[in-house]
Amino acid sequence: MVRELTHFVAGSPAPGISGDFGDVYDPNTGDVQARVPLASAAETEAAVADAAGAQREWGEWNPQRRARVMLRFLQLIEEERESLARLLSSEHGKTVPDAHGDIQRGLEVVEFAAGIPHLLKGEFTDNAGTGIDVHSLRRPLGVVAGITPFNFPAMIPLWKAAPALACGNAFVLKPSERAPSVPLRLAELFVEAGLPPGVLNVVNGGKEAVGALVEDPRVQALGFVGSTPVAAEIYAAAGARGKRAQCFGGAKNHMIVMPDADLDNAVDALIGAAYGSAGERCMAVSVAVPVGEETADALVTRLKERIAALRIGPSDDPDADFGPLVGPDALRRVREYVDLGVREGAELVVDGRDFTLPGHERGFFAGASLFDRVTPDMRIHREEIFGPVLSVVRARDYEEALRLPSEHVYGNGVAIFTRDGDTARDFSRRVETGMIGVNVPIPVPVAYHTFGGWKASVFGDLNQHGPDAIRFYTRTKTVTSRWPSGVKEDASFTIPTMR
Repeated sequence: MVRELTHFVAGSPAPGISGDFGDVYDPNTGDVQARVPLASAAETEAAVADAAGAQREWGEWNPQRRARVMLRFLQLIEEERESLARLLSSEHGKTVPDAHGDIQRGLEVVEFAAGIPHLLKGEFTDNAGTGIDVHSLRRPLGVVAGITPFNFPAMIPLWKAAPALACGNAFVLKPSERAPSVPLRLAELFVEAGLPPGVLNVVNGGKEAVGALVEDPRVQALGFVGSTPVAAEIYAAAGARGKRAQCFGGAKNHMIVMPDADLDNAVDALIGAAYGSAGERCMAVSVAVPVGEETADALVTRLKERIAALRIGPSDDPDADFGPLVGPDALRRVREYVDLGVREGAELVVDGRDFTLPGHERGFFAGASLFDRVTPDMRIHREEIFGPVLSVVRARDYEEALRLPSEHVYGNGVAIFTRDGDTARDFSRRVETGMIGVNVPIPVPVAYHTFGGWKASVFGDLNQHGPDAIRFYTRTKTVTSRWPSGVKEDASFTIPTMR
C-alpha cells in the first residue's frame, strides 16, 4: 500500500494542495512506498507566514525555558529511536545500525543546543569610559529556513533546526523529497516536547519551494546542504536579497596512507569510510593515496581481499555492511561513473556494476568498485561520485600526497594514517581542507566544535553546529549606557571616545 504523506504546518499535518507529488521508493525493492506532496510557492509562503506569527512569542521565551523543550525532545527520541531508525533505513537504504548513527549525531547537536542559556550570554565591560558601561546581547533573527539532503534525514535537519530554535528563531524545514518521513516525525516530536505550534514547519517540495524560501523577505537566513552547483546558486541568490546563508556543497575526501602506517588499521578504516552507507556520505573517503609503490601494492591487495568479503544486503539485514542506494537515478549515476573511469584508463580492480541481490533484483543495489592507478586529471578523481566507488591515486612521496587534497577543487575533509607525530602535525597545518583526521578516517567534529569544509565544499563564513551555529542564528546588539550622575556636562560635537 502506498502511503500518502503531508507537510507539517501550525503544529499538525497539512495535506498538500498543489496537486504535484513525488515518489518515495523502497530502495530494497524498487517499489514506490509513499507519495510526498510538493509544495507550491503559495503553500511555502503560507508556512513562512505561520512561522513568522509563531516566532514573536517563542523569541521572548527565556533561554532556560527553550532549553527544556530540547531536553524533553531528547527524551521522546529515546523512546522511539528504534522505530525512527527503521523508518529512516526504509526510505534511504542505509542499514539500521547506520541509521541509528544518523540519529545519534543529530541528537548530539540537540544536546549542545540545550546549553543555550550559557551559549547566549553576551559580553560586559564595566566602566569602559568614565561612568559608561558596555554590554552585548544576542537576539534571534526571526524566521530562518533549512534545505537538507536525502543522505542524512535526521542528522542534518537536527543540525540546522536545533540551534536555530534554541536561539529563539522559527524554522521552516524543506527536507529532501526522497526521504521525508523522519523529518516530519521529528517535527511532531518537537511539538510534543512543548514547542509552540508553527515555530517549526516542514514543507516538502522541489525547486518551487526552494525558490519561495529564497525570495520571501520574511526568511532572514538560509542553510543548505547538497551539491556544489546548487549551493553556489542559493548562496548567491540569498546574498543578493540581503539574507544570511551557509551553503554546503560537494566533497572528494582523500585518505593518505604513509609507508609507516599500521596497514591493517588503515584498511579497516578505509573499507568502512569508502563503502559504508553505499558511499552516500559527504564525508565518505573516495580517494586513497598510498605513498610509495610498495605501500600502494600492499594496500590494493588487501583492499581487494576485503571487498570480496563485503556483505551487501537489504537495509534491515543485521549482517549487511551496506545496503542499496537511495533511488534509480543514484544507481544509474554510479554505473556511469564506473564506465567513465574505465574509458579514462584507470585500472578497474573490482567491478561492482553488475551486482544483483538475489530476491531483490529490482532494488537499487550497487556492488563495491575499486579503481587503481587513477590520475589527478581524471573525472573520477575530480568529481563527486556519491556511491560505493574507491579510487587509488598513487603518490611518489609525502609532498605529492599533500598536494593532492590541497590542490583539489573541493576542500571538505581529509585523513592521514601514520605512526609519525611530526608528519601528522605538518600535514594538519599545511593541508588545504577544513576537516582533518589523524588516524581517523571520517573526521566529523563533535557537536561543540564546528563542521565545515573549504573551497568549493562550502559557501559562507560560518560553519554548522558548535559556536558558529549560535553566531549564525543570532544578531548581536551592543549597548553603551551611562546613567545621570547629577553633574551637568556641556554639549560635545566630537565623536565619543573612551578616555
